[in-house]
Amino acid sequence: MTQDFRLPDLGEGLPEAELVQWLVAVGDTVALNQTMAEVETAKAVVELPSPYAGTITALHADAGDVIEVGSVLVTFDTGQGDAAPQPVAVTEQSAPAADGEKAEPNLVGYGAAPRGAGRPQRRARVAGPASTRSDTAVLEAAPHDAITLDAPGFGDNGGQAPERPRSTPPVRALAKQLGIDLALVEATGASGVITRADVEAYAERVGVAATQGAAAVEDSGVPDTAEELAPERAPGERTTRTPIRGVRRMTADAMVRSAFTAPHVTTFLTVDVTATSELIASLKADKALADHRIGVMAVAAKAACLALGRHPGLNSKWDDEAGEIVEHHYVNLGIAAATGRGLVVPNIRDAHELTLVELADAIRALAETARAGKTAPADMMGGTFSITNVGVFGVDAGTPIINPGEAGILALGAVRRQPWEHRGEIALRDVMTLALSFDHRLVDGEQGSRFLVEVADVLREPGRAMLLR
Repeated sequence: MTQDFRLPDLGEGLPEAELVQWLVAVGDTVALNQTMAEVETAKAVVELPSPYAGTITALHADAGDVIEVGSVLVTFDTGQGDAAPQPVAVTEQSAPAADGEKAEPNLVGYGAAPRGAGRPQRRARVAGPASTRSDTAVLEAAPHDAITLDAPGFGDNGGQAPERPRSTPPVRALAKQLGIDLALVEATGASGVITRADVEAYAERVGVAATQGAAAVEDSGVPDTAEELAPERAPGERTTRTPIRGVRRMTADAMVRSAFTAPHVTTFLTVDVTATSELIASLKADKALADHRIGVMAVAAKAACLALGRHPGLNSKWDDEAGEIVEHHYVNLGIAAATGRGLVVPNIRDAHELTLVELADAIRALAETARAGKTAPADMMGGTFSITNVGVFGVDAGTPIINPGEAGILALGAVRRQPWEHRGEIALRDVMTLALSFDHRLVDGEQGSRFLVEVADVLREPGRAMLLR
């Protein structure tokens, strides 16, 4: 029985999605819930599991195509009577079910959580002409297509093309920067998808410095932009055109809307953060906190949460339709994260209730999820105030644009060791510039300045946090 699978509404109300890569090919025999493809919406990269068990007879789109919701994506031969996909109402992936257990749903529109880490069993393909490039070069040059070649170095497989390792675009970019062939990396997770941790572990085993492909983001919570998948440029090509899609388009629309709707004001303050640096160093040296990466971002986040409780205007929303100012009595703290897919601002729910250690853990988890392109759409909604760390890129200050629906955003500059007046003398101190942009409809200059000074006071003397509530 032939069955068509149409691209479902992925639970975001978006009309289309871009096909990032196929993880199966025509002729593959797939199991129910086996991951078939990765698609990118304006908010996240989503894995599509198979709603049927059977053989794939046709793929109706290529990597890079933009597909409308409701369009036929895959055709199956189920080898049996009528079969229907299983509609569900859950967006997050559940843990794989053990043998005998009922599979749990994991994607809006259809499907159930995978039962195991099965991979597509590909049929043998006719090899193409021998390539003059190295095997690694061929792997890197065809990031979205099955590799069909008859070149040495792939082992004794009778000319059959190797199965392409399953991974996300940021992980493939990291492997490329480190010069690592993903076909040699073993996936340690139950899903069979190679993660960043798998690549870094392999790099360590073979003696490659994994840090050479990543920016120093230990404290920032901001994934490194070096993971961005830049399009390849042909020799002599003078221009490169890249379609504006997905997160990059959504971010651009939001920033334009914010910049031309909310009257932005930005105020700056340079502060001596030596005491914060010393606090962070002492916490890192504490064995009880060895598993927590507490950095300046976490301290600034804690300071902002404390200050927002005393300056509610910066934790408010201008509701034009209702003609109201909505003051929030909680803090959903947005953390601006630069990824290869563009800027995303997921938020930490009820950040005001978290300790410094809990905030550091939350920022780290948020960064790892964003870095892997797996930030859930719901995690990017409902923020009340945001922080961005431009200092991780070596920048001293900037004028950040407010995230739509919020009243302010705090930018952290680079921490620099420089001469500074301290106790009546000139000494080398750790100095940072803070920049606060706020919506002048909600916050006047005095309120914005007092908030920024209060955040700076905590960074200057972290013990002052004990005096605030």
